[in-house]
Amino acid sequence: MTREELNQKKQKELLAEEHRERRKKIVIATFKFSFIFILLFIGFYLYTTYISTTRLIVKEKRIINEKIPSNFDGLKLIHFSDLHYGSTVFNQEVDNLVKQINVRNPDLVVFTGDLIDDDYSLSSKQQEKLIKKLKSIHATLGKYAVIGEEDGENFTTILNQSEFTILNNDYDLIYNNEQNPILFVGLSSALKEQQDIDQAFRYFKEPTHNANIFTITLLHEPDSVDSVLTTYPSDLFLAGHSHNGNIRIPFLGALSKVEGATTYDQEFYQLKNSQLYISSGIGTNGFGIRLFCRPSINFFRLSSK
Repeated sequence: MTREELNQKKQKELLAEEHRERRKKIVIATFKFSFIFILLFIGFYLYTTYISTTRLIVKEKRIINEKIPSNFDGLKLIHFSDLHYGSTVFNQEVDNLVKQINVRNPDLVVFTGDLIDDDYSLSSKQQEKLIKKLKSIHATLGKYAVIGEEDGENFTTILNQSEFTILNNDYDLIYNNEQNPILFVGLSSALKEQQDIDQAFRYFKEPTHNANIFTITLLHEPDSVDSVLTTYPSDLFLAGHSHNGNIRIPFLGALSKVEGATTYDQEFYQLKNSQLYISSGIGTNGFGIRLFCRPSINFFRLSSK
C-alpha cells in the first residue's frame, strides 16, 4: 500500500472517529435534554396539581364608602366561591377553609356558587360530613349564598342544612343593632337561565325603600354586573365563576376565559361608583390545575371613612 493510500485510510478512520464522537455527543445531549424536560414536566405537574391548588391564601381588603352606616364600621365580611368539592377539594381542604374563616371571627360570610364539582358524584356520607363542616362556619350576622351554574338539587339541601340563607333572585336587609341596615341582593346563575334582576332588586321599587342604602350584590358570573348597573345601583359586587383564569401568565393575564366571565375575570374592577371583586375560588375546574393563581378567600372590612 502506497503512502498516499495509507494517508487516505488514516483520514477515513479519523473522519469515522469524529462522526462517532459527534453522534455520541448528540445522543448524550438528547438524553440530558429529555431527562431535564421530564423532570421539569413532573415538577410542573406536581406543583400545579398538588401544591398550587391547595395552598389557600387570604386576601384582605378594606371597603370604604360614606354610605356605610356608622354601626357597620369595622364589620368583617368573608367571601369564598367555587368550592368544587370533588375536584382538588375534599375534607382536608374544607377543614382548612373553615379554620381560616372562623379564626377571623367574621360578622358575615358569603358563598357565590359552584359547591360540588360537576363531574363528581357526592355520596350521602360525604354530604353529611360536608354539611357538618359548613355548618361549623360561624358568622354573627349571618351566612348567605347564591347558586352557580353547576349547582343542582343538593346545593339547596346542603346550604340550607348548613344554615346559609340562599338568595335566589332575592334580597335581605342586614341589621347590626341599630335601625340603619345594609342591603344584600343575590342573583341566580345567568347560565342556568334563572336570573331575574328585577325580582332580585325589587327592594328599590318598594315605597319605603332607601335610595341611598349601601348595597352588596352577590352573583356567580361576573359579566352580569353590566346588566345590573344599567338599571339598579350596587356599591359592591362579589362574584366567582372565573377562578381568575386558574392559569395566569405574568403580564398577559388569564390563559383562557369562560362564558359568563369573558369581560371580567381578574380579581378586582372599579366600575364608576361600584367595585367588583371576583374570587379565585377554592377548587378547580377543567384540567384541575392552577398556575400563578392560588385558591383564596376574600376578607373585607367595611368602613364609612
